[in-house]
Amino acid sequence: MQKDLGNYRKSYEKSELTEGSIKENPLEQFQKWFYEVEASDGVDEPNAMTVSTIGMDGFPKSRVVLMKKYTHEGFIFYTNYNSEKGRAIAADPSVCLSFFWPNMERQVIIKGNAEKIAENLSDGYFESRPLGSQLGAVVSNQSDVIGSREVLEKELEALEKQYEGKQIERPEHWGGYLVRPISIEFWQGRPNRLHDRIRYTLQEDHDWKIERLAP
Repeated sequence: MQKDLGNYRKSYEKSELTEGSIKENPLEQFQKWFYEVEASDGVDEPNAMTVSTIGMDGFPKSRVVLMKKYTHEGFIFYTNYNSEKGRAIAADPSVCLSFFWPNMERQVIIKGNAEKIAENLSDGYFESRPLGSQLGAVVSNQSDVIGSREVLEKELEALEKQYEGKQIERPEHWGGYLVRPISIEFWQGRPNRLHDRIRYTLQEDHDWKIERLAP
């Protein structure tokens, strides 16, 4: 079985990225782009990002999660600390985040180190989640092998009865990570595959070095 995709081509012509138009701080540049993507109303979940880790088996693994906050310190997402990604981060906190916004012909690639956020911050976000999402975090031993979908649904039904009318506390194994960036690359599609690539690299004095990369 095969399919030739050689004729799948698109010319990127919507925008440009120049040294004269960018912010001095990459977090501010990210905010600018994120606002523009939100305003374009062309992406269902502009906060969807790919998180890549180095797995316990030595292989990299990528999966899409939802960024829930970004600050001057970095990017925050939530997950099960005992999941495959959580175990990978515990063994090696070096991660890569990437955003792809096809309607704007843009990518952002972030290298950084992940660390758990303060427990009270995880508590606050957990309390803000819908009831179903709270129960899902409690019932799911994320990444573990399960016998069937029915097993999971029965456990969820039992939890719904157990917590009926009660407040659900955040499980200790569930919470947030902050990814502190050391490198952020902004990619803007351009015609003839001569894309704009601007990379910010964190220096020892905490300033950001800005460089243009060949497409």
